[in-house]
Amino acid sequence: MRTAHHGLVDNLFYDPNRDQVYKIGNREAVQDGSWYGGTPLRVQAEKNELPAASFFFIGSEADIQGIRPRYYFDYDGTVSNQERVSQVLQWYELPEKERPKLITLYFSDIDDIGHRYGPNNEEKLQEAIHSLDKELGRLFEGIKETGLPINTILVSDHGMTEIRQDRLINIQEMLEPFDLKYYNNGALAHLYLEDPADRKKVKKGLKGLENIKLVHPTNKKYYGKGPQQFEDRMGDLLVIPEDGYYLVETSGFIKYQNRAAMFKAEAFGEHGFHPDNKDMGAIFYANGPAIREGMEIEPFENIHIFPLICEILGIPIPKEIDGDLSVLAPILKVHQ
Repeated sequence: MRTAHHGLVDNLFYDPNRDQVYKIGNREAVQDGSWYGGTPLRVQAEKNELPAASFFFIGSEADIQGIRPRYYFDYDGTVSNQERVSQVLQWYELPEKERPKLITLYFSDIDDIGHRYGPNNEEKLQEAIHSLDKELGRLFEGIKETGLPINTILVSDHGMTEIRQDRLINIQEMLEPFDLKYYNNGALAHLYLEDPADRKKVKKGLKGLENIKLVHPTNKKYYGKGPQQFEDRMGDLLVIPEDGYYLVETSGFIKYQNRAAMFKAEAFGEHGFHPDNKDMGAIFYANGPAIREGMEIEPFENIHIFPLICEILGIPIPKEIDGDLSVLAPILKVHQ
């Protein structure tokens, strides 16, 4: 789903109607289902009497529409990949009626390494890939040994772009002259004006600053087409850095200096930029009894994975999603 349907306009944002802040690192907010719009895949599966399990997907701990996955864990980044894979394989050993028919599993390794060393540090990335490949191999071998007709889809939620310290922009200093509150995500900052009538004044004051651009939040490129119920969560103005630049507060400069010293890294990696940025490209692999073999397909928006999984599970595709089954239907054997 796009932002207009799921409601998460960013990892950090303010909702003026609730007078509350959502932050991905705030467990209370993440577990509060009232923040989320639309119908997640796990909820759609449970609605159709298919047990779902989730090992660390955003919002999977939350009660959404009165529904949680049958099996889930509160996020804990210290849980090893080995433990995660072992748990998935244990789920497949459950009796038929109890066995989850949809399992989502998350690994953070590549994201962690990309942030620390940047996406172009081949040595560190290869170390992480080798370690993750070992656990994926154990997962796939374990799936094969079950003898069950299991389809596997491997994706990444985003790409990563390289950021250097000389390309950090101090948004705190930039916004000091104005009467507003802001919430900064690095690749995009939401500006919430005390008086919306000040929009022109703020735009004029920020106009011409190097390496940033202002975008009105109703720009569908960032919010998407669909319901307007979450538009107020977008700032009255958005500050977006040019490609290769990143927004930080004054304390952020110290944070990145310390990170560079700790990891002996000349650059680091960040994401959250618009999908038009080629560095944000992600992966997609699919395998299983429902999937055709040996196909390579053109890049596509990941919103189309939702209806694909519904089709494989044999459950209805919710009307309020943005994905289109026809985009990925050609990879299914039944559509040959």
